[in-house]
Amino acid sequence: MFYIQGFYKIKSITKIIHHKDVLKKYLLSKFVKGTIILSPEGINGTIAGKKSNVNSCIKFIKNRFSIDSFDSKNSSSCKFMPFYRAKVKVKKEVVPIGLKLRVRERKKSCYINPYEWNKLINDKNVTLIDVRKPFEHKVGTFTGAVNPKVNSFREFPKYFNKLKKNNKVAMFCTGGIRCEKASNFLKQKGFKNVFQLKGGIFNYLNKINIRKSLWKGECFVFDNRVSVKHKLSVGSYSMCRGCRMPISVRE
Repeated sequence: MFYIQGFYKIKSITKIIHHKDVLKKYLLSKFVKGTIILSPEGINGTIAGKKSNVNSCIKFIKNRFSIDSFDSKNSSSCKFMPFYRAKVKVKKEVVPIGLKLRVRERKKSCYINPYEWNKLINDKNVTLIDVRKPFEHKVGTFTGAVNPKVNSFREFPKYFNKLKKNNKVAMFCTGGIRCEKASNFLKQKGFKNVFQLKGGIFNYLNKINIRKSLWKGECFVFDNRVSVKHKLSVGSYSMCRGCRMPISVRE
């Protein structure tokens, strides 16, 4: 059984190239695979391996970047290794949107935990936005969610510019990191009522009983599991070798 840990932290990071080499070497020494993105804005990653080794890597990351706790984290398990190799990437932005993330402007009051999320999105005055890509939205989403249908996160500002600033906006993504950028953008544009699902879809599926869930379908993931269901169990999707899109055995 392989232990999987996802996480992100928004914070200023310097000397990134040096961090990249050291971090990659440590992952390899612990036989841990996955992808970690380093940016001047923060760190975002998902890694997998033997539980004790993954925990050692998490501890190493926290110590190296002076992190007391992650902004969001999720854990699950899988019978097979969901990654082919260990990768540490350096990017200008932790999520590409062409906008610098202003850490000081983040307000915790905009985070809605899974237990309060259902009540919020049942409000008819709330615009519910799935900020993921169209193919992710197709695999599964929340009832009533709107998907802007853009293939690059850099295109989202054009969509958000069409929204009225006095609207209540609730957003969600897989683990929460894309919503960090999106909500920050809206705040800079003058939006006051912006909410995001704390911990993203992963947190919701892990905590909400399927009988009370407003989630329909499965959640696409960027690893060999392809999709997950409630309690983050492996879903029914696989990747088409031809079109490189998720397909379900039910289709």
